[in-house]
Amino acid sequence: MTLVTTLYVGLFYAATIILIVGVALRIKKYAQTPSPLKIPTMPAPRTQTGVVMRIFREVVFFESLFRANKWTWIFGYLFHFGLLLVLLRHLRYFTEPVWFWVNWIQPFGKYAAFAMVIGLLGLWGRRFLVDRVRYISTPSDHLILALLVGIGLSGLGMSYLAHTDIVSVKTFFLGLMRLSPQPLPADAFLLTHLALVALLMIIFPISKLMHAPGVFFSPTRNQTDSSREKRHIASWAQQLEAGER
Repeated sequence: MTLVTTLYVGLFYAATIILIVGVALRIKKYAQTPSPLKIPTMPAPRTQTGVVMRIFREVVFFESLFRANKWTWIFGYLFHFGLLLVLLRHLRYFTEPVWFWVNWIQPFGKYAAFAMVIGLLGLWGRRFLVDRVRYISTPSDHLILALLVGIGLSGLGMSYLAHTDIVSVKTFFLGLMRLSPQPLPADAFLLTHLALVALLMIIFPISKLMHAPGVFFSPTRNQTDSSREKRHIASWAQQLEAGER
């Protein structure tokens, strides 16, 4: 293997381990964090079925964001929906044979990259143009958005400016999955794209991007409005009460 291939093999193995272990540890922390108070955002559902439907609407339609700001919702939805199609399109590099529906969405996924980048630029511009958002924006917010934009633009560069050997790219990733690394094409756009993706995988568990799994553990979303019917006692408080008795 070439030096470039060796470096990227090590980089992706390390990034994958950091991503999986890091996300698992953060989810464990979320799950073990006590919720001593009833704090669902009102209006809140009264039943568990209502909670499930509320989280479904939040994850699929960004319901609260739609109510809060329509422009942010538009750019946010463009980015997330475009990202979903792009990720699904990339499954062709990790499956053999390629699933029929992955083949079917290839044209849509290719153009979804434009929606993804437009959405990101809109969300990034908001952090400069809206006073209250600019005030609370941190350097990490801008760096994450720059990283995502870089991933999108480098991917578009491979599709429209300098085509790379996608067969060799697929062989490389299938080799990684089978613990049998294969040569990686040394194309500038490809190497840039993969380096940025690996960096995103590494910082994901310690970034605000953890809102993706975190939304399922948010007490403002996953609690019912049942404070009048039932006293809410955190698990640690229940143990203290049992010990006092």
